[in-house]
Amino acid sequence: MYQETKDSLFTAPQLRWGVIGCGVIANQMAEALAAEGRHIDGVANRTHEKAVAFVDKHGVARVYDTIDDLIAAPDIDVLYLTTPHNTHITYLRKALTAGKHVLCEKSITLNSAELAEARELASAHGVQLMDACTILHMPLYKELQRRIDAGDFGRVNLIQENFGSYKEYDMKNRFFNPELAGGALLDIGVYYSLTLARLFLKSQPHEALSMMNPAPMGTDETEGILLRNAEGQMVVLSLTMHSKQPKRAMISADKAYLEIMEYPRADRASIVWTETGAREELQVGNTLQALSYVLADMERAVAGDEYARAQLGTSADVMELMTNLRADWNFKYPEEL
Repeated sequence: MYQETKDSLFTAPQLRWGVIGCGVIANQMAEALAAEGRHIDGVANRTHEKAVAFVDKHGVARVYDTIDDLIAAPDIDVLYLTTPHNTHITYLRKALTAGKHVLCEKSITLNSAELAEARELASAHGVQLMDACTILHMPLYKELQRRIDAGDFGRVNLIQENFGSYKEYDMKNRFFNPELAGGALLDIGVYYSLTLARLFLKSQPHEALSMMNPAPMGTDETEGILLRNAEGQMVVLSLTMHSKQPKRAMISADKAYLEIMEYPRADRASIVWTETGAREELQVGNTLQALSYVLADMERAVAGDEYARAQLGTSADVMELMTNLRADWNFKYPEEL
């Protein structure tokens, strides 16, 4: 069981970090480490000039000429993979086989088969693989899990979530381009809605109903998803990439319902008690430290923390759900054809 302490951030032995890619997430990683008085030890990018600029901006110890050089570097312990998700399995195969621990940005892979392969490689080579989905690492969700497991709210009956972004119809960007594994499900479905839902369900859903509207390039733009598990717990999700919605999650239980706004990196939840209508405001962690929680959990996993290591099981369940949903829609990415 997770237990939060005041000094729980970066408590494991410090690792030497490398990052593949130097986009938005890599910049956030550098800032998160800098806030703790630390730095990235190595970086590589498909475009070498961008990697050089990244080093100059963030004081990274070394820029590598190629991604393969970084993967092979003996003075790097763990890699953060921040490239587009249709490239992940290629780099995961190389990095895990080379004996590197890997923290992988969402979506960790395209489908369940790829994730199963990556998990087998990690096991075979004695290294840790972790999903960087912030919901798995935010202290708020760990505390809510603890209270649900303790029975504070009674049985969870229904989880309802909305997430809507308004992305312009630029079919060359990653949000809609099938060549970059675009679409609502892999971009916001995994990172937010399905992961949050799976955390608070007693078991993996075995029933699914859904509808999907495609974007002009064929990727999934809008979807409604209904799930149910063997215990009768239900999940209702609404995801959109071209229509704005609030980022709102509601968890309805016997004794209370929980409401979480801006839930991808949330540090607050409202608890409304069924019997009295009283509202409890819960704050745990800090939204601004989201990437720090992710990095700290990775170091804990490498150090042997079983709670941190178990998070990949949730990711595997989520990937199974997404793979099955896309099969229902007869929607495959070019790499899967």
